[in-house]
Amino acid sequence: MTTPDVDPDRCPLCGQANACAMATPGGDESPCWCTQASFSPELLERVPAEQRGRACICSRCAQQGGPMP
Repeated sequence: MTTPDVDPDRCPLCGQANACAMATPGGDESPCWCTQASFSPELLERVPAEQRGRACICSRCAQQGGPMP
């Protein structure tokens, strides 16, 4: 079984740019905004299993709870 490609620059919930500094090749080495954010367990559960730990949730989804499935 193959895993679909994961774009680390896209939110796994809404597909929009996630502005993750750590996913940007050649970007500065300062910590990303997401290292200071809180993500509810319910929100994290909605991330598809193959994308967990591989793509950041965007700030909009983090603040608003993400799009409804």
